[in-house]
Amino acid sequence: MEQMAYFALGCFWGAERRFWQTEGVSQTSVGYMGGTKQNPSYELVCTGTTGHAEAVKVIFDDEIVSYRNLLEMFWTIHDPTQGNRQGNDIGSQYRSVIFYTNENQKDEALITKEIYEKAIKNEGFDSITTEIIPAADHVYYEAEEYHQKYLKKNPNGYDCHARTGVFFPAQV
Repeated sequence: MEQMAYFALGCFWGAERRFWQTEGVSQTSVGYMGGTKQNPSYELVCTGTTGHAEAVKVIFDDEIVSYRNLLEMFWTIHDPTQGNRQGNDIGSQYRSVIFYTNENQKDEALITKEIYEKAIKNEGFDSITTEIIPAADHVYYEAEEYHQKYLKKNPNGYDCHARTGVFFPAQV
């Protein structure tokens, strides 16, 4: 059955590519979410005054890839401890956020956060700063067309994704 998920994890170009390359993901787009400004532009979001984060909308078939699998990928393809940044990308638009669409997604996000936080703390990292908030409280504004599938159009384009290098623990 198709489901929708929203993730913010730094620059949306590289994040979108990782999701669109995942088996079971049928559609992705990039946009802005979590702020107060209606219909923001990329330039305005980059000022840090809108409250929006660069986000990826993911439509997936949960019979092929589970939300849990997407969360495990989410945690490991960026550094969820960096607050308002990812590597050299600095600003609130690069913060880490999971926008859940139902209570099951919320529960899975909280469970996986706890699991991953233990794993990365064992490796000397700080606490996770990722926000876990309801998507229903925020409008997703699709970004400008030139941002959509940016790294497909520009294969050698910028792809900043800081990582902890810590794998998600295997389930016992």
